[in-house]
Amino acid sequence: MSYSPSSSVVAARKVFAARLQEIRKNAGLTGAELSERCGWHKSKTSRLQAGLAAPSESDIRSWCAACGAEDEAEALIMSARAVDTMYVDWRRMERSGLRQAQESVHDLYQRTRAFRVYASRVVPGMVQTREYTTAVLRAVQRSRVSIDDVAEAVEARMKRQRMLFSGSQTFALLLEESVLHSSVCDAETMRAQLRHLIAVSGLARVSIGVLPFRQGRLRSPAEDFYMFDDLQTSVELVSGHLRLTQPHEVAMYDQVFNELSQMAVYGAKARTLIASTLESIG
Repeated sequence: MSYSPSSSVVAARKVFAARLQEIRKNAGLTGAELSERCGWHKSKTSRLQAGLAAPSESDIRSWCAACGAEDEAEALIMSARAVDTMYVDWRRMERSGLRQAQESVHDLYQRTRAFRVYASRVVPGMVQTREYTTAVLRAVQRSRVSIDDVAEAVEARMKRQRMLFSGSQTFALLLEESVLHSSVCDAETMRAQLRHLIAVSGLARVSIGVLPFRQGRLRSPAEDFYMFDDLQTSVELVSGHLRLTQPHEVAMYDQVFNELSQMAVYGAKARTLIASTLESIG
């Protein structure tokens, strides 16, 4: 299980560790006795039970065998893998380049019927122009990826965008007004991106809401997140990518999205706001 600053991952680790401790207690073993049966130092048992160390699959099998609970080993291993995939730092996700990172979500996008996206930093990928995507991914590549496959990564994202114009999926996108003023690209590219936003906002299956600059907001801006039906929420952190699938966590982001939705403007008001920003650029 990779280290993550996310409280969700920390909580998941503690739940897993508590399950290991429960299996030991049900077997009537002390920590020292289990350690002896497994052939490792008792400090390792203490770390595993506290969620301070990540057990390998071999460790889990040894633990279950020592407790006479071999039939629980595979389920525990699956749980451990789920915790491990909750958080992936960008270096690990992008170690083979940006194209692989783009293509890794292909199946998830194909399965999803209803997309909900909140963006506070950059325009969501599904409604980016080719030039804007190139600017975004080039900035990422320069800052943290040694492999230069930006052109291939852009092509993968453009291919994914085809579902915006065909199919039956719906797209509800919320953008902070600050996103419209982002300097991730040059002025010409940003003007084209804003015109594209105005155009796609008229599509039947697309809803674009803009949260205007204002005082006295009921909720402050959040981290960028993507919701795939009611099954998964992906959160983009500074350090990495967080994948949440627990119903109570997905429900929390559902609530946040609904609250932010009530603060946004849509339709003609949103297009007017975007057009006003367009006129002010360069």
